[in-house]
Amino acid sequence: MSSKIITVGLIQQTNTSNTDVNKQKLAANIADCARQGAELVVLQELHNSLYFCQTENVDLFELAETIPGPSTEFYGELAKKYKIVLVTSLFEKRTAGLYHNTAVVFEKDGSIAGKYRKMHIPDDPGFYEKFYFTPGDLGFSPIQTSVGKLGVLVCWDQWYPEAARLMTLAGAEILIYPTAIGWDPRDAEDEKTRQKDAWITIQRSHAVANGLSVVSVNRVGYEADSSGSSKGIQFWGSSFICGPQGEFLAQADNSNEQNLIVKVDISRSEDVRRIWPFLRDRRIENYDGLTKRFLND
Repeated sequence: MSSKIITVGLIQQTNTSNTDVNKQKLAANIADCARQGAELVVLQELHNSLYFCQTENVDLFELAETIPGPSTEFYGELAKKYKIVLVTSLFEKRTAGLYHNTAVVFEKDGSIAGKYRKMHIPDDPGFYEKFYFTPGDLGFSPIQTSVGKLGVLVCWDQWYPEAARLMTLAGAEILIYPTAIGWDPRDAEDEKTRQKDAWITIQRSHAVANGLSVVSVNRVGYEADSSGSSKGIQFWGSSFICGPQGEFLAQADNSNEQNLIVKVDISRSEDVRRIWPFLRDRRIENYDGLTKRFLND
């Protein structure tokens, strides 16, 4: 079987409170990835700004934009200039009082290939996303691009095997997770290790269970809580790509800004699924319980 190899760029960076500065840094990093041969470039979650969901503040809805809007024009021009497929993560204003955490994918000609609205919305200390985001309503549908069918999900979605499976069943050729996750600086070092290891393990498991490569791009660096009610978040970076057996193809460290450039053979899924035919052996006639909240009520 012939190979289908794509070169993927992952941009792991720190952010400031200045959106324009962040976007110009991203533009420079996108250019760097393109110079190194990247055909597909993936950005971290909510990359235009600081991770504003650490606090509940109605003024922060001012960060939201329509789609299309200024940011889609900006990133569309970059995709066109460098002839890349670009995966972005934006705070979408759908209408007054209705907002989403939305991944927008651009084709090499700068057009919008598709978008995905984050489905699973957390509400935890430091991650008050339910205050800002309505759960997505576009389903789990891969986005067709010139480099393949992209199963784009967002951050908290990465903990749910159902989301990865549904993207797979809909024909995704690779799973992609823009992410913003980190530590509470007050946590003990062993707890920090457990959390990061769990985050990596669950995503590698999606690769194994579905026979697909996984791309996960995280923020890095410390961001303070603007309300002062917590100690902020130390984003742990560690962006990575793994193959369809969960094997690491590349991984960034947990403290530095990095652009990773990785060649991924997305056709290898065919070989892996021939020896591990998990999709063949699914007992779909017995899975009705998955649509229930809990079975023992």
